[in-house]
Amino acid sequence: GETLTNCLDKAGLCFCFAQAHHPAMKHAAPIRAALGIPTIFNILGPLTNPAGATRQVMGVFSHDLTEPIAKVLANLGAEHAMVVHGKGLDELITWGKTRVSSVENGEVRTYDVNPAEFGIKPCRVEDLQVDSSAASAAVIEKILGGDKGPARDIVCLNAGAALLVGGIAKDLATGYALAQHAIDTGKAKAALDQLIAITQADMS
Repeated sequence: GETLTNCLDKAGLCFCFAQAHHPAMKHAAPIRAALGIPTIFNILGPLTNPAGATRQVMGVFSHDLTEPIAKVLANLGAEHAMVVHGKGLDELITWGKTRVSSVENGEVRTYDVNPAEFGIKPCRVEDLQVDSSAASAAVIEKILGGDKGPARDIVCLNAGAALLVGGIAKDLATGYALAQHAIDTGKAKAALDQLIAITQADMS
């Protein structure tokens, strides 16, 4: 609605809750929750994105799915996309290699991303785990406030992938560096602060 438009226009980003913008997924949500395991619905949601996104980073729950899903995105007309999986997680990771199948100009290419190539120090998944949304919010505040460490590394790596498919960065290394720069200059925190201000104003 109007709030999302304001967020996108003024802060440069917005959060779209799938069930609010994708009627079909709304009916699937209770079934997914009851099953409690990854299903085809985990894949169908992003593939049937109502925004018609032609550039995206999509995480999948299995190593074997990156290439097939990338081929689907290519057939759907993706301009530039990355389908990623890292050791059981649907994102680029920093404690091992991430399998990536990228789509560009209709071509699919599969490769591994090694975080060491970006100077990222290995960490443990336990270093990134939090036990509540409040704890997660606190970590985000610390990262955007300039704290360095494993949490910042994984945020910048995944943000770098988004900058790459978005056409802002020429490669993942550049995207990673640009994400770090956005934090170090305060631009990332300013965007979040503006997002919060807009949403709170529209809710009051």
